[in-house]
Formats: sequence, structure tokens, C-alpha cells
Amino acid sequence: MKKIDEKQKMWDPRYMSVAKLVATWSTCIRENRQVGAVIVKDNRIVATGYNGAPSGIKSCQDRGECMRDKLNIESGTRQEMCFSIHAEQAAIIQAAKMGISINGASIYITHQPCSLCARMIIHSGIKRIVYEQDYPDKFSIKLLKEAGMELVKIKQK
Repeated sequence: MKKIDEKQKMWDPRYMSVAKLVATWSTCIRENRQVGAVIVKDNRIVATGYNGAPSGIKSCQDRGECMRDKLNIESGTRQEMCFSIHAEQAAIIQAAKMGISINGASIYITHQPCSLCARMIIHSGIKRIVYEQDYPDKFSIKLLKEAGMELVKIKQK
């Protein structure tokens, strides 16, 4: 892990607070799975995302139940069995829809990315990940380290 300079230490909590705010928009009703993501490039927010159903699909909130809970799917497994997309995916897609390059950017996420999101982040050109909460997917950390990704876990406030 790369040492963070003093200026970056000042900005990381600020962008994380925005990610936490974005997480409150989540339509996921699973306990502790309201996740927010903020992509920052050149010290400017360029995209945000939260976990929720894609446009045109009913959310779990609208359905009144979580399919993952109903099927007793353990957290960190079988991510494809969900109506929602992850916050990181939503932010990357938003940047793509707007024609914004995120190559070399940082992403601030309330939770450590899963292995699916880790691969998307790596391939998108994002270089730095800042997160607060762990996620039960050790393979994602292996992928991120192998890709030389700067991975920063900051303390929860």
C-alpha cells in the first residue's frame, strides 16, 4: 500500500462522507448493505452510484422483500442473484453514459468491493480505492493487489 500524503488525508474523509450520503439513496433492503460510491478525478467528483435496481427494474424496496434473504444467500456469494447492481458498477456506468473518462481516477466506496466490482474497477482504469467497511470476499483483495491497485482502508466515523 502506498503512503498517503497530508493533502490526500484531508480529502479522503470528505469524499467518503459524500459516498455515505449517496449510500442513503440505496433501494437495497438487506441489513448493512446500503452502499455508496463516488468517483473522483483531478479532485473533482465525476460520478456517483448506489446499490439499487437498474432503470426499469423494480427494486427490492418496491417488491417489499430481498430475494437474497428469501433464498438465504450468504453475503459475499452469488452476487448475480440480486435485482440490484452494486454502487461501484452504477458509478462506472454513469461515467460511461456521460462520456467521462475515469482512467487514473480514485473511487470512494463505503464497503470493500466484491470480486466482480474489483475486476470492473481494475479494467476501467481507476487507480485508487478508498473504503471503510470490509466485505467477505478475500478474492477481491487478491485481484486488486495483483493489479497493483492502491487500496486504502480508512477508519469508520
